[in-house]
Amino acid sequence: MSLLAWIQGQAAGAEPAGEVDLGALIMHHLTDAREIELPFFLGTVQLPQGWYVNLGPLGVVDLAPTKHVVLMVLAALLCLIVFIPLARAAQRREEGKAPGGLGGGMEAMVLYFRDEVVRTNIGHGADAFAPYILTLFFFILSMNLLGLVPWGGSATGNLAVTLALAICSFVLVEVAGMRALGFRGYLQTVFFVPEGMTGIGAFLIVVLMAPVEFMGKLTKPFALTVRLFANMMAGHTLIFALGGLIFTFGSAAVATMAGIPITAMAIAIMVLELFVAFLQAFIFAMLTSVFVGLIRHAH
Repeated sequence: MSLLAWIQGQAAGAEPAGEVDLGALIMHHLTDAREIELPFFLGTVQLPQGWYVNLGPLGVVDLAPTKHVVLMVLAALLCLIVFIPLARAAQRREEGKAPGGLGGGMEAMVLYFRDEVVRTNIGHGADAFAPYILTLFFFILSMNLLGLVPWGGSATGNLAVTLALAICSFVLVEVAGMRALGFRGYLQTVFFVPEGMTGIGAFLIVVLMAPVEFMGKLTKPFALTVRLFANMMAGHTLIFALGGLIFTFGSAAVATMAGIPITAMAIAIMVLELFVAFLQAFIFAMLTSVFVGLIRHAH
């Protein structure tokens, strides 16, 4: 039973079908679903199902949209709605004239990110990577913030979403390294032999260190995946756990008295979660730029 249905039943004077399952309420918000809850007791919208595609050896894949897919599309649309008008306004702006309002704030953020994150960590040729890393930051930030909206949800609390983002960054990092170092230089990032070492010593170094270097490459997307997923999942779990405590009390008077400090704690956690939403988007984008800089300057 969802929290919305339970509240509606209480408002109508109906008895609950049983005790409130706090764990089920939390998982109802955190996990993906085939439906989207509408605000203000408007019910739910069932998403289409059965979009199966046969990929041959890979099997049959269901491409039907889910709640997190819809939230990802919504986050992308929000980025387009905000940045396309700002980009056009910047093109029309007279040279030397400072932007104002929202455009000024966003331009300051973009320039800070380009200069202090992308250029600082990547070095020469960093501007070629700035569009991707900036897009990554604002896209993740939009998804994080949608998780703080009532009746919303955070797609970054889905391990599959964070893994897909990490794989995109992993491909970018490895391709950037191959282009900067050449194919032979790129192979040396895995099969490394210290200068001047030959013979059996070089062979042993390669045999011992190649698996370690290869696993080191895989740990980078793993770290990106788990860090973003775990932080967003933990924050939302804590918020709903505190809020759900109110509905676990059997007496309305006790629930009212306990609800005041619990609500205050939940609000404080929400403020902290707002900070975490910005912080985790920043860390994901910053680490991507760090990994690009490391492999481009492997020496």
